[in-house]
Amino acid sequence: MVHIGNDWDTVLAGEFDKGYYKKLRTALADEYKTQTVFPPMGDIFNALKLTPYEDTNVVILGQDPYHGEGQAHGLCFSVPDGVKPPPSLVNIYKEIEAETGLTMPRTGCLTGWARQGVLLLNTTLTVRAHEPASHKKLGWEHLTDRIIWTLSERERPLVFMLWGAHARAKREYILNDRHLVLEAAHPSPLSAHSGFFGCGHFVKANEFLRAHGGTPIQWNEI
Repeated sequence: MVHIGNDWDTVLAGEFDKGYYKKLRTALADEYKTQTVFPPMGDIFNALKLTPYEDTNVVILGQDPYHGEGQAHGLCFSVPDGVKPPPSLVNIYKEIEAETGLTMPRTGCLTGWARQGVLLLNTTLTVRAHEPASHKKLGWEHLTDRIIWTLSERERPLVFMLWGAHARAKREYILNDRHLVLEAAHPSPLSAHSGFFGCGHFVKANEFLRAHGGTPIQWNEI
């Protein structure tokens, strides 16, 4: 039984008893025994643990965890303290600095965002070492699509940031127009110059939160 430790346990009640998750759990048990898998098992649900459902203000969607040693810790685009920020995160910082004039910290650990209500959710929550998208077909997206849908159903407005084709495909699960959906190219060095740089998402998100009585995100507090 998965225990998140906050209101996600109620929101997702029964989800972890469904057939797809039981198959996923069995597959994961084998993967963790026979392969090197990231993140560590205890970190898989960190995004949900750090950002409760009712406290979520912004959702940033990633695809799957970093697949290098010591990088993944359950938050999309984030790495633990002491680990060099990967190129996509460097580009995210560049965009924030360009939009806001803020100077970003040197750390790549985004737990400060998570505690401010930024849900840093990968759509696949595990990966084999050095094999990107290797767990894409295990069944994680049944769960993460459900998470996106439940947030879409929430009454209080929030912001969804969808970067790149994979994240933008999740637009179909965001059914209520009370939310702000921001779409752009992925911040990867391969695509950041094709629409991520200059997107203005971080300022737009805070303007929307203020307009709806919310607290803006302090993007440099990570």
